[in-house]
Amino acid sequence: MCMVFDARPATKDIDAVFKPEQKIHLAALRIAKEHHLPLDWLNDGVKGYLSKKKHKDKILFDWHNLTVYHADPEYLLAMKAISVRHKQDTDDIRFLMRELKLKDAPAVLKIIGKYYPRNLIKPTTKLLIEELLS
Repeated sequence: MCMVFDARPATKDIDAVFKPEQKIHLAALRIAKEHHLPLDWLNDGVKGYLSKKKHKDKILFDWHNLTVYHADPEYLLAMKAISVRHKQDTDDIRFLMRELKLKDAPAVLKIIGKYYPRNLIKPTTKLLIEELLS
């Protein structure tokens, strides 16, 4: 949300899915210690919310030793809506709905449904979306 969409100036951690997992975890721990960061500054908990349905990742950086992809705004909105846990997620959902020019709850729910089965959309998420659009 910070780097790709410039939605906010800072974040507590970076949500990522990475390979090779073990090597990246060890490198992130070294970086945390060297720069006095929280040990979980690079967080792979987002992998629990990945959709099994196809989505379009876009390349943000492509260097000889590292490629960084980011999710498109629709997929990111769907992931945020499925996983909403705190105020920052709510703010991100609001930002992404504006970015995508979504004006009503059915349009938002249709996007979420492209990536996740309807039974994964919590009633509280539906209410949140309606509230944010009112």
